[in-house]
Amino acid sequence: MLQQQWLIRSETFATNDCAAQEGGVSPGVHRVVRFTVGTANIGDADLVVGDPKKHYAANDGLFELASCHGHYHFRHYAKYELVASDGRVWRAAKQGFCMIDTDPNVAPYALPDRPAIFTRCGSKTSPGYQGISRGWTDTYGYLLQGQFFVLDGGDGQPPVPAGTYTLRISVNPPFMPAAGDPPCPNRDAAGFCHQLKESNYNNNIAQLTVNVPAP
Repeated sequence: MLQQQWLIRSETFATNDCAAQEGGVSPGVHRVVRFTVGTANIGDADLVVGDPKKHYAANDGLFELASCHGHYHFRHYAKYELVASDGRVWRAAKQGFCMIDTDPNVAPYALPDRPAIFTRCGSKTSPGYQGISRGWTDTYGYLLQGQFFVLDGGDGQPPVPAGTYTLRISVNPPFMPAAGDPPCPNRDAAGFCHQLKESNYNNNIAQLTVNVPAP
């Protein structure tokens, strides 16, 4: 999915865009690389998250309130990085995620044996029911907000020079809790924290080679 759905183009960002309010992108025309990401549940059990409002009220560290979007964002769900050959890293504008069953898994991964179960993101006023069923994929299409890197420095990062880069996606990435955060929910063998418990933490990274041409 990542290999087949990415593009580079120029876009206009308005002052009231959530990318400007939450992602640090300055209003105006910017050159971006957009991409699609699909997170497949290839295990033998459903990933059940439930209602974000209840998690937020319990202050368990899973969700934060996104004022611009008007709903809750799952924390530490995925990390998007554009990596140069010399190790320099650019971050994407993506700020939050909602986990639902959007597409059946593709072969050769475990295929669904029943309809989608998790279909409601929820909001500040309506309950949600989030998760990913076994055999289903949570897809973030390239046209969604935040599914891009700004290439011209319009988000406060240095401009991305023309060249070859690695677009790296890490799902359920390792992290260390910040001061004031709830305790580490799950630890891997190396001692890093993960928001979600998995049977295997070693298959969570996808990488794609991207050639960024001169403007």
